Amino acid sequence: MFKYRRTKLGLRWLLVVTICLSSTVVQAQTIDKLKEIFTFYPNKKKAARDSTLYVQKFIAAPVFTYKPETNFAFGTGAKYLFKFDGSGDETRVSNMPMTLQYTLNSQFFLYSGFEVFTNQEKWVIEGNLLFQNYPRLYYGIGAETPIRNEEQYDYYQFLLEPIFLKRMFFRYLFVGAGFRYNHIFKTEFEPDGLIAQNQPNGFDGSTSVGAEVAMLYDSRSNILNAEDGWYFELTHGKYDKVLGGTDIFNLTRFDLRRYISVSKKNKDILAFQVLGQFSRGDLPFSEYSFFGGKDIMRGYQEGRYVDRDLLATQVEYRKKFENSRWGLVAFAGTGDVYHNVNEFQFKNLKPNVGAGARFTIDKAENLNLRFDVGFGESGKSGFYFGIAEAF
Repeated sequence: MFKYRRTKLGLRWLLVVTICLSSTVVQAQTIDKLKEIFTFYPNKKKAARDSTLYVQKFIAAPVFTYKPETNFAFGTGAKYLFKFDGSGDETRVSNMPMTLQYTLNSQFFLYSGFEVFTNQEKWVIEGNLLFQNYPRLYYGIGAETPIRNEEQYDYYQFLLEPIFLKRMFFRYLFVGAGFRYNHIFKTEFEPDGLIAQNQPNGFDGSTSVGAEVAMLYDSRSNILNAEDGWYFELTHGKYDKVLGGTDIFNLTRFDLRRYISVSKKNKDILAFQVLGQFSRGDLPFSEYSFFGGKDIMRGYQEGRYVDRDLLATQVEYRKKFENSRWGLVAFAGTGDVYHNVNEFQFKNLKPNVGAGARFTIDKAENLNLRFDVGFGESGKSGFYFGIAEAF
């Protein structure tokens, strides 16, 4: 296996795309026609006969990226937006995103993270589905691993995590349970590299099977691009060999978000997020906390730092221009990984900052295309393109 090397080619391609987008003036009517090419309506005829039905939408957008470890990647990012028959305005739109990519190195990535509301929001069904053969960069375990350790780690992964939550006590409070299955197989790594030398638990494959309990409080009026409300999700899973897994451990995660309207004179939003993951027991490598990525700590390669526990936070200012589909964002954050979270110290927190552009592809659902550039410590940067907001 060849060793991963950095290149500026991906940056050049992104700059070309950005310049083309910013220098092109397109009439709104033309944009709507273009959007319709990539929008499908599964129940269009049925909804035309019954005005009480929500018109379901499957909105897709072509996506291409370049990374040295994957070569060019082509695919689609999509959102399936729907309501069950019999749901009215009291039920928020269910959101089922789908991402499919295939690279010139014969790698693939298929992902869906879903949040589905049943009629009158009596139940919420949420979770993740992932199947991929996608490389990861490995630097070792810990918060101070040097960049010179960088090596490539290839593997197949199948992840299934459905959670069923019932509304209880309050309008936006849901309590429930589910399970999580995470299978890592067909691993490949450098025979004389750091992984082969250290051999962390699960480096050559693992299976995690666990039962989860969960609590969700979600008062956002718009799931795709929140402008108000709170979001708090807490899950705790118990993983055991009795359930078919290879390891015994506990995994706890929380995600807290707040969205505030800045002024009555505009649609600007200030968004906050705090994220945590904590684990104990005989933990396989695939269940460690991976620092960085497209959603939080943008500017760091996902997995740049790895350890058992993670704490991270970010704030984002979202500017929407009046009578325009365009918007801008600025964001900043900080966080770190820990072997034990009681090692937390403010002086060790790692920073990130960045900015991005937004383009509304569906005004009715306030659904955006997003392009972000984030910067981490030592000037390292990352570029991100997708559908919907980071959080």
